[in-house]
Amino acid sequence: MATLSPQLKQATPVVATRGEGVWLYDEAGQPHLDFTAGIGVTSTGHCHPYVVAAAQAQVGSLIHGQYTTIMHQPLLALTERLSEVLPAGLDSVFFSNSGSEAAEAALRLARQATGRPNIVVFQGGFHGRTVAAASMTTSGTKFRAGFSPLMSGVVVAPFPNPSHYRDYGWDAEQATDFALKELDLLLQTQSNPADTAAFLVEPVLGEGGYVPGNERFFAGLRERADRHGILVIIDEVQTGFGRTGKFWGHDHFVSEGAPRLPDILMFAKGIASGFPISGIAASAELMAKAWPGSQGGTYGANAVACAAAVATLEVIAQEGLVENSAERGEQLRAGLREVAAQANARAGAQRIAEVRGLGLMVGNEFRDAHGAPDPATATAVQQEAARRGLLLLICGSWGEVVRFIPALVVSESEVDQAVAMWSEAVAAVLA
Repeated sequence: MATLSPQLKQATPVVATRGEGVWLYDEAGQPHLDFTAGIGVTSTGHCHPYVVAAAQAQVGSLIHGQYTTIMHQPLLALTERLSEVLPAGLDSVFFSNSGSEAAEAALRLARQATGRPNIVVFQGGFHGRTVAAASMTTSGTKFRAGFSPLMSGVVVAPFPNPSHYRDYGWDAEQATDFALKELDLLLQTQSNPADTAAFLVEPVLGEGGYVPGNERFFAGLRERADRHGILVIIDEVQTGFGRTGKFWGHDHFVSEGAPRLPDILMFAKGIASGFPISGIAASAELMAKAWPGSQGGTYGANAVACAAAVATLEVIAQEGLVENSAERGEQLRAGLREVAAQANARAGAQRIAEVRGLGLMVGNEFRDAHGAPDPATATAVQQEAARRGLLLLICGSWGEVVRFIPALVVSESEVDQAVAMWSEAVAAVLA
C-alpha cells in the first residue's frame, strides 16, 4: 500500500471533508477555524460560490488547452483582468503553475534581459524549493540542504529585520541603515554592478518570519537599481491580491510620485482561490528580451485555473476584500497584542516578543526567558490551538513564529473567535 512521504510533516491532525469560508470540517463533522488558508492560497475562502460556479462551468466546456498550442477564453479574460490591477507599466505576463516556477521564470528573464549572471537576494527570503529557487532562498537551511551544489551567481544581502538585530539594540531605522550600507559593500566586494542582473526581494518576509520591509529600504533598492542598471524583482507570491491590506504588498512602501518599484513582479497563491496558477509580469519591452523558447510549460494557464482566477479577482473587487483585509488585520493585531501583553505579564518576561505584520499576514514571535528564539513554545501553542479548533502555521528561521493568514473574507466575529481560542492556547502553554 502506498503512503505519503514521511517527510511531509502535518501541521495539524485534521482530515478535512469540506470547507466553507474560513471553516474546515473533519470526518466527524467538527468545525475548525482555518487561519492557514492553504498557506495564503484560499483568498476568497473555501469554496466561494462564485468561484465554484466559474470552475464548474469551465470544467464542462474545456479543462485544458496548452497555451503555446492554442488560446482559450479564460486565458484571454485573465490577462485582460490582470491589466486592471498590475502596477503601471507591467503590461506583459507569463503564466506558470507554482511560486517556484515564477521565481525561476523571473530569474531567467532577468539574466537574459541584462546579460548579467548574478542575483542579489535578501536574508530571510523564501522563493521556492526547486534548485534555482532554493538557491535564492535563505529563510532556513531545510529548504536548500542536502542537494548541493546549488546554483551559482547568488549573493545575499541583509534585510532590515529589527527582530534579528534586537540584541544589538537596533530599531528599524538602524536596521535599514545597516542593510543599505551592507548592500553597497556587497556591490563593491562581491558582485560588481556590471555583473548584477537583479535584486530579488519579498515586501514582507514570509517563511522568514512575517517581517515587513519599509519605505526607505525599498526606495534605496530602487535608487541603486536605477543607478547601476539592475532590475528589481518583487516576490508577491504570498503578499499579493490583498493579503497585506493593499492589493500588492509593495504598495505599502511606494509613496505617491515615487518611481515604480518592480521591474518584474512574481505572483501566485491568492490569485485563484486554491487552483494552481502563478506567473510573472513585466513591461512588454523587458519581456521581449527573453530568449525564444525560454518560456513555456505544459500546464501553465490551465483553463479551469484561469476561470477560477478571473472569478477570484471579481470577488476581491466586488466584496471589498482588500479593504476587509486591512480592517480585519488591524483588529487581529490589536487582539493578538493584548494576548501577548497578558502572557508576558504572567510570565514576567517577553515570551511573545512581537506581534507584527500587515493586513491578514500576522506573526507572533516567541522568545524564551533569556531572549533566544523559542521554537518549542511556538509549536506547543500552535498545536494547543489546533486542539481547540484553530488551525495555524509556523514560520521564522528558527520556527519561532506562529502565523495567522485567514482568508480575506474573514469576518469581525471570526477574528474575535480566533483571538479567544489563541488566548486560551497561549494561557495553557505559558501558564
